[in-house]
Amino acid sequence: MKQEFEALYQEYFPRIYAFLFKLTGSRDLAEELTQETFYQAFVSFYRFKGDSDVFTWLASIGKHTYYHYLRRNKRLLHTGNAEQLLDAQESSTTEHLAETVEKKLLAENTRQALLALPQKYRDVMILRVYADMSYAQISDSLHISENSARVIYYRAKKMLMEAIQDEYDM
Repeated sequence: MKQEFEALYQEYFPRIYAFLFKLTGSRDLAEELTQETFYQAFVSFYRFKGDSDVFTWLASIGKHTYYHYLRRNKRLLHTGNAEQLLDAQESSTTEHLAETVEKKLLAENTRQALLALPQKYRDVMILRVYADMSYAQISDSLHISENSARVIYYRAKKMLMEAIQDEYDM
């Protein structure tokens, strides 16, 4: 079993890391959450029955690991944003500073708007956009029909665009 899991780790680590990096925007946090995801997968490997794709299973564990992190660290989220903006300032030239900061703010506002969506919309959006899953994989992961995954994604995208537009209209 150990060798099987090692092969699974080697194959899926880059995709799970990329998924969590897109969610968090932080290399260090994505690394930490990826390690926790594989730890949780290892502990529960005996329960994996092969009903879904391995990546779908791992991404679902990663998503739940991320949500658990958010619940534990609510107050730290806003201070982390300031650190990211300072990093952007240090790494950019003066002429690109405003553009870099604006992109970081837009990404963070989008992430915050996404996290504010109701659970079913947030889950489908995260799996579709950040994990790059097909609607079939999403339906397997969330135990909904493929058509429901499409409808929920469309509605989530609309709610997200409205939330972001409201943020910039202020």
